[in-house]
Amino acid sequence: MLERISELLGGDADALLGHQCEGIPKESLHLPSPDFVDSVFMPSDRNPRVLGNLQRLFGNGRLANTGYVSILPVDQGIEHSAGASFAPNPAYFDPENIVKLAIEGGCNAVASTFGVLGMVGRRYAHKIPFVVKINHNELLTYPNSFDQIMFGQVQQAYEMGAAAVGATIYFGSSESGRQIVEVANAFEEAHALGMATILWCYLRNESFKGDKDYHVAADLTGQANHLGVTLQADIIKQKLPENNGGYNAVKFGKTSPLVYEQLTTDHPIDLCRYQVANCYMGRAGLINSGGASSGAGDLAQAVRTAVINKRAGGMGLISGRKAFQRPMTEGVELLNAIQDVYLEQAISVA
Repeated sequence: MLERISELLGGDADALLGHQCEGIPKESLHLPSPDFVDSVFMPSDRNPRVLGNLQRLFGNGRLANTGYVSILPVDQGIEHSAGASFAPNPAYFDPENIVKLAIEGGCNAVASTFGVLGMVGRRYAHKIPFVVKINHNELLTYPNSFDQIMFGQVQQAYEMGAAAVGATIYFGSSESGRQIVEVANAFEEAHALGMATILWCYLRNESFKGDKDYHVAADLTGQANHLGVTLQADIIKQKLPENNGGYNAVKFGKTSPLVYEQLTTDHPIDLCRYQVANCYMGRAGLINSGGASSGAGDLAQAVRTAVINKRAGGMGLISGRKAFQRPMTEGVELLNAIQDVYLEQAISVA
């Protein structure tokens, strides 16, 4: 597997596979492991039912019992419109094919909407862990307000047999205060009912765009992660960082020169390591998103993201459009290629 992974990394192979982090050493982290639930979550306030559902997530698919996760997320029919999401492969207008792709692709779980998972719940909830996404930004209201609104109740996810609920907060947006309160209450209820919690920690504010798009800055996304784990998210979903220095560019909020002088460098693994550090040093898992499909380069890009995440101390990848906007056999191949990175023992934490 290593030879194939190196081939896909191309000219970046040596830089990504040979890098060692110095600012935040790996010894400081709580790394994914087969006993992650026992070693990290058992001492927490999560009740036994939450621990059981976390173990369901960690114990399914090709990455079962490694401490790593591969999740197929398909909520884009709401977030990006059904036409934009499924026209490249109309089979995925049918919810059953979404779940089939997750199963055939060896995923730990499938994350989708109340509607998608509810339509096939009795057939599949016992075959693969469900992550029910409870809020969305629906892209039909004009002008778009970039607001996450609740589409259902936590109780519905529980009755569907879900292992976890997922939610998004647009940190930095004008509506983020309300979203924080709503998600905090939802996560409290989910934990009380025994479900795990996954938070999409995204930034949304036009002021975060300047000479670069600082929505993907390591320092700003790191703070979003820190807010997310404060809400007791068990797993954080975050975009892979592409730059740093967002605080200094935006000229708002507080940071420290040490973040840039000692804790991080421009290397993508160091930037991602800072995201992991803000997830309570890995006590809450960091999964990075796969991003939009760009066609022929998707496989190489997905593998690159997985290598960065794993070597930074992350917990896995959550990749959707790259997998479902192509024939199922190719989608399975892409998901398996991501998983191969986490199964390859020669690729270690930097």
